Amino acid sequence: MTRTNLSTGEITVLVDQFNGHPLGAPNDLTIDSRGSVYFTSRLPNDDPKKHNVNSVYRINLSGQVARVLHEPDIHMPNGVEVSPDGRTLYLIESDGRESRNRCVFAYALNDDGTVTNTRRIIDFSPGRGGDGLCVDADGNLYVAAGLHKTRGTFETLDTKPGIHVVSPRGKLLAYLATPNDTLTNCTFGGEDRRTLFITCGNLLLSVRTQHAGPVVNGIAIPHRR
Repeated sequence: MTRTNLSTGEITVLVDQFNGHPLGAPNDLTIDSRGSVYFTSRLPNDDPKKHNVNSVYRINLSGQVARVLHEPDIHMPNGVEVSPDGRTLYLIESDGRESRNRCVFAYALNDDGTVTNTRRIIDFSPGRGGDGLCVDADGNLYVAAGLHKTRGTFETLDTKPGIHVVSPRGKLLAYLATPNDTLTNCTFGGEDRRTLFITCGNLLLSVRTQHAGPVVNGIAIPHRR
């Protein structure tokens, strides 16, 4: 996990190991209002004994790294996000193997950065689960999920490829179809935070939305411990 100074181009490594062993493959991240970074990491890695299994980690402002979730409690962590009020951590699991999680889960996010009270928000099985996600200012989730064609996994075409807008209680509110495989992520931007940017195959798409993205004020970023 690195930090890049956009003015100078300087790259700082925040974390590359946990408990003395290399991380797997860091995948996605989000930052809460306190400046803590939550990121997902999964195999493969350069550790033949696989000491660091598929996990969600947290880096606090002091640079301390903690494991928040890990196998076997989770299968294949992917997109991760924090609700606008900072009380809920959302996690996408997208495991293409048979009888594995392809869901979005919600966890109560405690003041110390730990999580409790797992809730399943939406289950995309047997189709392809989500990849990335973001939230709007009202707390609704925008999940990039689905496939146009099969890809040699146990994922079917039951999940329509596109952005699935889901309430915090799991109700599907809206759906936006996307043209290309593979749909990977989305985020809000623009001066009024009402433009949703979507990465999809070799395309970068944008669409205007009714709801604005959350307000992001200046936040501190962890340094390497």
